[in-house]
Amino acid sequence: MGISLSRSLDLSSLDRVDTLAKELALLQDKGKRRIAFLGSRHVPVVAIHLVELIARSLAQEGHSLITSGSQGVNAAVIRGVLEVDPTLLTVLLPQSLDRQVPEIRDQLEQVLHLIEKIENNDLPLPIASSLCNQEIIARCDQLICFAFHDSETLITSCHSAEEMGKVVSLMFFD
Repeated sequence: MGISLSRSLDLSSLDRVDTLAKELALLQDKGKRRIAFLGSRHVPVVAIHLVELIARSLAQEGHSLITSGSQGVNAAVIRGVLEVDPTLLTVLLPQSLDRQVPEIRDQLEQVLHLIEKIENNDLPLPIASSLCNQEIIARCDQLICFAFHDSETLITSCHSAEEMGKVVSLMFFD
């Protein structure tokens, strides 16, 4: 007489295992990736240095990085990659260059692969940013995002990236 054991599968834990497997495969993969960085405009100074260091390191490994053009996380990514190899950086703006704050415009003018979304100039910035984030995610293999727990646009972008099958690393400042 055999003993019958039944066990239900926890699907949410299987999803975590699948995500972990993807992340481990990316870490072991020596191929070059397209990595998107998204993040908050208002960032602690220590975090800015960390983001810059990560971006610089990824560029030194030869990965292509894509980000948007605002202050904070995006500006740190731009600085980090420009120091290593400007050809590895693409910046996608939510609107035209002249709609960006003056503090970042000088830095953006150094970017070789700068894409302006002039057609979004009439949209409110949160909507244009959301559209921009979606395009950035569509162009990448992996997303690294730095946000606060109340950063709705960024968190929504991360969920969208996960739904598209992208590997997402979301780190919170708070």
